[in-house]
Amino acid sequence: MSCAPQHPRSPFLLALRAGTQSSHKALEQRLPFFDARFDLHGYRALMQAYYGFHAPLETLLVGHQESARNKTPALTRDLQALGLSAAQIDALPLCSALPVVADEACALGVMYVLEGSTLGGQVLKRAMAERLGLDANNGGAFLDVYAGATGANWRRFLERLGTAPASSQDAAVQAAIATFERFEQWLDDRGVLLEPSRTGH
Repeated sequence: MSCAPQHPRSPFLLALRAGTQSSHKALEQRLPFFDARFDLHGYRALMQAYYGFHAPLETLLVGHQESARNKTPALTRDLQALGLSAAQIDALPLCSALPVVADEACALGVMYVLEGSTLGGQVLKRAMAERLGLDANNGGAFLDVYAGATGANWRRFLERLGTAPASSQDAAVQAAIATFERFEQWLDDRGVLLEPSRTGH
């Protein structure tokens, strides 16, 4: 997950950014994308774990976000390109300890994490193309899931935040924190994160 850029005219966004700073940093420091040992095998395992979190979480977001924002179809294509069959993908473990999406405020918090990660995907897309030879056709579609619409989709999300009542900020921030923390726990359980002793590089 990568941090979304600050927007000075969006107090809601600033509240989300400030409230999630520590949990976001904790996860980002353990993601293995830039580790010297990270290879195609590790990437495939990481994308399987990403699928196991995104697929059930997007089910919870039905009714809160349009299907065009779902990342699972891109992850499915990537896993198929990386050698998994449809049956193997269907059999992947799915996370059950998900953040609660009880209302619109919670949904906005969860979406802040998911939508912000698409911006960081632009950096990862270039890095994985250089290091692993990946592109949208052979396993890297998730990293550029919106392609040319990345900026426009983020701006539309900001507009949605701008219409949300200030009274829902706290609930949104808590949902975003829970998303970061539960995603980190899930990836840790799947064995795809760096050990804490190997972070900070």
